[in-house]
Formats: sequence, structure tokens, C-alpha cells
Amino acid sequence: MKTKFCNGETEPSPLGLRLGCGAGPGVVLPAAGQPPSPPTHPEAEGKELAEVRAPQHQPPATLPPPEEEPDSRTRRKAYLWCKEFLPGAWRGLREEQLRISPIRGGLSNMLFQCSLPDTMETVADEPRKVLLRLYGAILQMRSCNKGGSGQAQKENDLQGAEAMVLESVMFAILAERNLGPKLYGIFPQGRLEEFIPSRKLDTEELGLPDISAEIAEKMARFHGMKMPFNKEPKWLFGTMEKYLHQVLRIKFTRESRIRKLNKILSYNLPQEMKSLRSMLEATSSPVVFCHNDCQEGNVLLLEGREDSEKQKLMLIDFEYSSYNYRGFDIANHFCEWMYDYTYEKYPFFKANFLKYPTRMQQLYFISSYLTAFQNGFENLSNEDKSKTEEDILMEVNRFALASHFLWGLWSIIQAKISSIEFGYMDYALSRFDAYFDQKRKLKV
Repeated sequence: MKTKFCNGETEPSPLGLRLGCGAGPGVVLPAAGQPPSPPTHPEAEGKELAEVRAPQHQPPATLPPPEEEPDSRTRRKAYLWCKEFLPGAWRGLREEQLRISPIRGGLSNMLFQCSLPDTMETVADEPRKVLLRLYGAILQMRSCNKGGSGQAQKENDLQGAEAMVLESVMFAILAERNLGPKLYGIFPQGRLEEFIPSRKLDTEELGLPDISAEIAEKMARFHGMKMPFNKEPKWLFGTMEKYLHQVLRIKFTRESRIRKLNKILSYNLPQEMKSLRSMLEATSSPVVFCHNDCQEGNVLLLEGREDSEKQKLMLIDFEYSSYNYRGFDIANHFCEWMYDYTYEKYPFFKANFLKYPTRMQQLYFISSYLTAFQNGFENLSNEDKSKTEEDILMEVNRFALASHFLWGLWSIIQAKISSIEFGYMDYALSRFDAYFDQKRKLKV
């Protein structure tokens, strides 16, 4: 599960919303041709579709393209965008010369590899290959209940459009700062991005010392950015409140789902969230520009740099980035150590709470983070270093509760509306089990 769905109602944060979040079911704009049909599963309850953390999302640059050709209308549009936005040899490219292949992994977004023919030489430093991303037509998640008012729908549409603009601005800024793929062109239907030869990390690689240290350094650089967005940390609690409101209205018809939902509801979620919010608001955690989805599927290992000590990774998928609490971003990353989404049988994930980073692994990550984030940290006395690290350790492990609670609620909603083949209610139960396990460890 790699791409979280988008809640399109007003607030909490426009950067917590996304018109097409990497891999999820959706409808493609007419200019992009016909979308692939999302897989169905007997567990799916509803026909409404939303953005999801897709079970086996692969970063586009790592996948061999399938053999099928895009439809003629999509090919024509792709050719015109490449010719108009790309320099050098692309300017003289004829339509029949364009090489274009669909890339697996995007359902709400259509992804294509576009490239020059092997016989055509480049003029200067223009790319030979680019990634064409076509946004899905679903700009936001609909409410779990059908029959919303026309006014509410207009607000959702405006929010989705605002999210599209802000996400595009953010992608461009990150590209300029060399913190993400290069941006070659942007248009209402999508954009042209750098095609990066790479592969995503595996879950077990997150704990490798060199990988962990570089992820910490990348996260620190991300947190240190000044971005032209709302600085209020509305995303976390605002999203949790909306999810809870929707969960409390969900009705299942399948008996197994009813039992699982009733078990989760027996936890008295409103009171639990109230207590959680009270504790976290009393926990010191600076508001920084957070990735909010730093897990293995969003970290690329760059081709040709596998054996390098540093600068072999790249963070991708910034759709959920927003100003948020530092503790959540680090904690959310730690929680992902426990979940493997490549399991090929139902429920299509494996959870192992013992994989949560040990105290030593957490301190190693935090030390690497502080070295990159805080000027002069390395010059502090050992006593001052230790105190700073211990404070962040407590902060992060408290915010781990929010990660479990948030994605537990999210997964219940997905069980109602998603057609993706995934054991969403099993995942929700697992996240709430992890929540209470973490709560017992914290003795709160």
C-alpha cells in the first residue's frame, strides 16, 4: 500500500489532497484515452473509487513497459506535449518516430515512458526519455455516503483544483532544488518529468545503516525547506477528524466486515482520539515541511549508485507533503518498517511488530537526522547530544500512535469504497493492534 487516498472536503490542508496520487483507481481525462480497469475483489463493498495506497505500487522508472500500445488519441496528445515542451531533438520529432509505452503502476494517474528513436541523436543535453504523467479525473475523494449536495460538490471540485495547483507548484520547487525529479513541462492534464533509472527500496532495506542514515539526511533537508504554503499544521488532526466522522457513518453488509468494524468501534474511537490529541498537543514537536509518506515505495535507489556510500537515494511522491509535526514524519517512517506490502496472497500484506526499529536503530536515525538538520549538533557535548536525542525519541514514539490511528481509520474507509484487491479491514485491525501495543509500551 503506497499511495494514500485524498480527502477532498474543505480543509484541513490543500497539500494533504491530490488530484491523482500515483497509484489508485480512477478515471483518466478524455485526452488521455481509456483507463485500465481496476481489479475487483469480493471484499469490495462500494462502487465509489478513491485514491489509495496501492498494494504493490512501483516507481515508474523501474518497470519494464508492457507491450500494449496507447490508443491513438493518447499517442497524439503525448507527441504534441513532448514536441512543444521539450528542447533539442524533440522539436524536430515526427509523430510516427515517438516511442511511447504505458507503465504499470498508475491507475488514477496514467504513466507513459516517452523516448526518442535510437537512430535520432540529441542536439545538446535534452533527455532521451521522459515520464509523461496524466492526471486522473477524480480530483478528490467523494464522501462515503452518496447523494451529497450540489454546493458540497462545488466545494470539493474547487478544493481539488486548488490541490492540483499547489502540488504542481511544490513539484516545481523541489525539482529546482534538486530534491526531486526534474520538471520538463506542465499542462492542465498532467506533466513531463525526468525518467529516473532506479528501483524502489524493499521494506527490509529500511533498517540497513547506510540506507537509514541517508533517509534521515534526506528527511532533514526536506524539513529545513521554506515553502510558500500554509504554515499551520492542520493536516494531521484535520484529516483524522474527517476520517473518523466518515468511519462512524459506514455501514457494511458483509458479515465478516461487520464483525471487524464492530471490534474497532468497541475501542470508543472518539474518546481515544480525544485523548491522543490531548497528549500530542502537549508534546513538543516543531512544525516543519514534512513528506508525510516516507516509506520504502517512495524512496528510490538510483541505478549505478547502489554501492555508493552517500547520495544514492531519492525521495519521490510529494503529494501529501505539507507543514506538519516533525514527530509524525519520523514516526510514520518508523511504522512502515513493520509492514511488507509485497505479499502475494490475501490480505496482501504482512505485519511484524518486532520489525519496528529498536531503540539503537531509532537513535542512529535521529543522530543522522540532527547532524544534517541542526547546525552545530556535532559540536555539542555528549551530554547535550544525548538529551536532544532522548527528547526526540519520546516525541517520535508518541507520534507513532497518530500514524497507526490515522491509517487505521483510512483503511476502514477504503474497505467501503475501494476496488483494489487488498485486505483493508485486516490492515485496519493490524494498525489499531499496533496502536494499542505502542500505547502499552509508552504506558500512557
